[in-house]
Amino acid sequence: MNPDVLFRPITIHGMTLRNRIVMAPMTRVFATDDGVPTPAMAQYYRRRAAGEVGLIVTEGTMVDHPSASYDRNIPALSTPAQVAGWSKVVAAVHAEGGKIAPQLWHVGRQRTLKKAPFPEAPTLSSGDLRSRIPSATGTPYARPRAMTGEEIRDTQRAFAHSAALAREAGFDALEIHGAHGYLVDQFLWADSNNRTDEYGGSLENRVRFAAELVAQVRQAVGDDFPILFRFSQWKADDYDAHIAETPQELAFILTALAEAGVNCFHASQRNHAEPAFPPSPLNLAAWAEKLVGLPAVSVGKVALSGEFTSTFKGEESELRPLDEVIAQMEHGDYRLIAIGRALIADPELPRKIREGRFDEVIPFRRHMLRTLE
Repeated sequence: MNPDVLFRPITIHGMTLRNRIVMAPMTRVFATDDGVPTPAMAQYYRRRAAGEVGLIVTEGTMVDHPSASYDRNIPALSTPAQVAGWSKVVAAVHAEGGKIAPQLWHVGRQRTLKKAPFPEAPTLSSGDLRSRIPSATGTPYARPRAMTGEEIRDTQRAFAHSAALAREAGFDALEIHGAHGYLVDQFLWADSNNRTDEYGGSLENRVRFAAELVAQVRQAVGDDFPILFRFSQWKADDYDAHIAETPQELAFILTALAEAGVNCFHASQRNHAEPAFPPSPLNLAAWAEKLVGLPAVSVGKVALSGEFTSTFKGEESELRPLDEVIAQMEHGDYRLIAIGRALIADPELPRKIREGRFDEVIPFRRHMLRTLE
């Protein structure tokens, strides 16, 4: 199919992208032991910008809170050295004509202590989740405890502070990670939020933590800075999970977040082609656009035959054309598409698609995760 729809410029809250292709955030764990981005990371992102990615969303970047991370080599945004390191990454991307946004992240209950930068910090969650600690991977997660009111406020302030540092570092936008069963998502999901205060129970209460957090981030970065919000139905330990059982519930959540300051939604699915609310054929990103009218990014098994979880089981994925994505975008279902592992394999993927050279695309292989190329 004609890929022209992928290469039309788009403006999101004042940020103009040269095309509709987004690099999905992917944890790589190649920062220094104190979470500082390295020159190798700057070149890694530069190569994707040179390959004509429109917007790069970085790997998850830890917010300024001791309980946020599970690995000291995951980059963060809290210290002057980290800001300086990210500034070099941003400069490298800008030199190639790209745009870049950090994904601000707090892992919540999905935290291990073995390599955590602050192992003495408590592992926090939305509620008392001792019976629902992720275990599918066999990872020894730390036992979480419910956040106090003051810890909730501290964590919201941490996101806001890291957001301000993102702007200081020169980023073009930022993304809040509210998906996959991490901290922000834990408040949204009824199965992981058993609180009885104003942050639990009803859907209105469950969205409160995220909406307040977005509002504080908006205040920290100003009115003109684009904010993306990544959300999902599925969780790392429950692929059948739902934060919204109906389009009406999803509309309630997304509307609250949009009113708080979100400008674009990043709808994460394990497979972008799956309908979100059958029998409607619309996927999750399409529903987001339909319900709130803001631009949405679709993601999940794009350009590859297998989903990302198969990678860790030793299964290999093969390339597949983007015909379905192009058709959905031509139909107006959603406005942007994010690509993950296929961009690890081939940083020139967008250019090759634009030039009709898909047969020259390098396929993804698991060993590529061992290096930062």
